[in-house]
Amino acid sequence: MALPHNVWAFVFGIMGNIISFVVFLAPVPTFVRICKKKSTEGFQSLPYLSALFSALLWIYYAMQKDGSGFLLITINAVGCFIETIYIVLFITYANKKTRISTLKVLGLLNFLGFAAIVLVCEFLTKGSTREKVLGGICVGFSVIVFAAPLSIMRVVIRTRSVEFMPFSLSLFLTLSAVTWLFYGLAIKDFYVALPNVLGAFLGAVQMILYIIFKYYKTPVAEMTTEKSKAVSDHSIDMTKLTTVMPTPVSDTAVHPPHAIQDVPDSQIQVT
Repeated sequence: MALPHNVWAFVFGIMGNIISFVVFLAPVPTFVRICKKKSTEGFQSLPYLSALFSALLWIYYAMQKDGSGFLLITINAVGCFIETIYIVLFITYANKKTRISTLKVLGLLNFLGFAAIVLVCEFLTKGSTREKVLGGICVGFSVIVFAAPLSIMRVVIRTRSVEFMPFSLSLFLTLSAVTWLFYGLAIKDFYVALPNVLGAFLGAVQMILYIIFKYYKTPVAEMTTEKSKAVSDHSIDMTKLTTVMPTPVSDTAVHPPHAIQDVPDSQIQVT
């Protein structure tokens, strides 16, 4: 193994591995719930399939860097292992329709898609050109994954509630993006640094939204909440036999793959 070119690259790489490992463990409560109920309920498999595909891409990209990408390989290898466990558990407890759709996406994206990228890069590109092509693919997919939190932020703004956007998750995702951004700058790798600029920005926006809607609710929002509660109480009083059942929360509303229940795991991005 070749050591990083400088101490800062090594420090940020180790920090990135540790923080990203925590992020990868984010869906554990979800799968504890799935195993206990022996059902995937309303959860979706796409975040885990996307995280696995992203980890595979970054491992393949790092392998082109002649040893300087070792710290990228370590965390994404761990990510592949963890995401594979999630996917196996999901398929095990999913109903027939969900299981079939999950297997289709797994085959098309993670097997055929990744295999096609490897074949094209191996036979049609060489040296630095291959690294540039792979880097472009990794950046493009990372941007798509990092854009996923936009949906949950829209929900927060519309509902004025941070119920489905835990601050701790937003914090760890931001720290992960910032750490890998500095790692990319330290090793002078544009493809590692660029997508994490977007990740750090969106993570910071999430934390700002959390603070605004958690601690600085507007009078209108408070009046709306009180009115809704009054209507709800009245309805319960008028219909004694009615039971209000909680709606299962899907992974696209909860979390997210470079990791935390939870907002969409699709937020999880290691690099």
